Amino acid sequence: MVNFRVIARVFSLVLLIEGLFMLLSAAVSLLYKEPAVTSLLFSAIITVVAGILVFTPLRNEEKLSGYKEGYIIITGVWLIGSLFGTLPYLLSGSINNFSNAFFESISGFSTTGATILTDIEAQPYGVLFWRSITQWLGGIGFIMISLSLIPVVKSINVQLTLTDFTGQTTDKINPRVSSSAKRMITLYALITLAEALLLTISGMPLFDSICTSFTTMSSGGFSTRNNSLTSFGSPLIMIIIMIFMFAAGTNMTLVYYALKKNFKKAFGNHEFIFYAITCLVFILIVSTTLWLKPGITAGKGFLEGSFQVISIISTTGFYHADYNQWGGFLVLIIFLMMFIGGTSGSPTSSLKIIRILLTTKNARHEMRKMIHPNAVIPVRLDNKIVPQSIVYNVLIFIALYFMIICLSSLVISFMGYDIITSFSTSAAMLGNIGPGLGAFGPYLNYAAVPMGEKWFFAFLMLLGRLELLSVLTFFTRDFYKR
Repeated sequence: MVNFRVIARVFSLVLLIEGLFMLLSAAVSLLYKEPAVTSLLFSAIITVVAGILVFTPLRNEEKLSGYKEGYIIITGVWLIGSLFGTLPYLLSGSINNFSNAFFESISGFSTTGATILTDIEAQPYGVLFWRSITQWLGGIGFIMISLSLIPVVKSINVQLTLTDFTGQTTDKINPRVSSSAKRMITLYALITLAEALLLTISGMPLFDSICTSFTTMSSGGFSTRNNSLTSFGSPLIMIIIMIFMFAAGTNMTLVYYALKKNFKKAFGNHEFIFYAITCLVFILIVSTTLWLKPGITAGKGFLEGSFQVISIISTTGFYHADYNQWGGFLVLIIFLMMFIGGTSGSPTSSLKIIRILLTTKNARHEMRKMIHPNAVIPVRLDNKIVPQSIVYNVLIFIALYFMIICLSSLVISFMGYDIITSFSTSAAMLGNIGPGLGAFGPYLNYAAVPMGEKWFFAFLMLLGRLELLSVLTFFTRDFYKR
């Protein structure tokens, strides 16, 4: 039997934490003397009370039935967080429709960055702060999942099996999960603070700096302005955000080692090297192509090209130009970049570098086996042999990912959209990128999308954020067998 006491305990803690951040958003609203402070305060009270009501004391001898609790917890945390995350929007009147509020909320917690708000700058500061903090919480939540274990109490850990499908082989910071979690949260918060300080010094208003830092480090992409970062024309601001987007796409464990001056372990990681080279190659392609266009200088081409490449590959979704107008070749390049993602152990989504790297290595080894059929040629990563079972699981994930892309694109095309919009929107939702191409380009939003389509997009966001399998497991018959 599934131990629902453990599940309730985790949900309770999640709601209590969410309620505390709603209180923080209410404090921001109070600071700016906004009427929304009452709505945010009520939202916090409702969420905290709900967390207290489902709180379940656990005994040291509590047992788990297997992996089922883990899958229920992973999916349930994002659904419940998104459900209660609608309260600040609904009670403040910023969004007066539950479907729209849920779309905005799950877009935040899944770090997608797709929005239905048509006038972001008209929203109360407290609501904008909450909107940004949902992405920050979603980003750090996924980093905790990447540690493979969710600590419930000192004697109980909920095991997850997703690492077999990520191909992740990077060492953890500390063998104790609780210690690793504390270090990750501290590092995540400190880097966010550092970005906020640098952006403020560079001329961005303090409130915008804080919210932008929240959504950068989570690879989320929500902005406090209608035109995203176009409203901040400073090249220095673009460069700072670009650096932190790249850092957000990097395994947080490697960032920790770099800060501890263990550069050999940090920069000797093959996945990180592949990630850096991939970004550099696409930067050169996009920047050079932009430079060849009339009226664009080399400096402008390099800056805008670099910014957009890192934004898409890291699945952040910030934009500084309408890349829909860059021509067919660059539109195709941007579409291809939507399938890359950052490294394992980062809050990014999409396929991720580790899977692409393992697939490339496996393809090379299979070709070598064709020439030497009797040779035993294992796949290696960072001088470690990767079990063949993990390689097969990664290949299954990639095949499943593209099957869902094709099926969801077909569904979106039935809604009346052209093929570019259909495929790019499918990739943007499943990859948690946010803006797509065509009808849902960078300067457009999802406000006019019918409610049924919004719920379908919300499902794709959840599916992509939770690495497909933890959600799809609920659609299998075996999950419900004892």
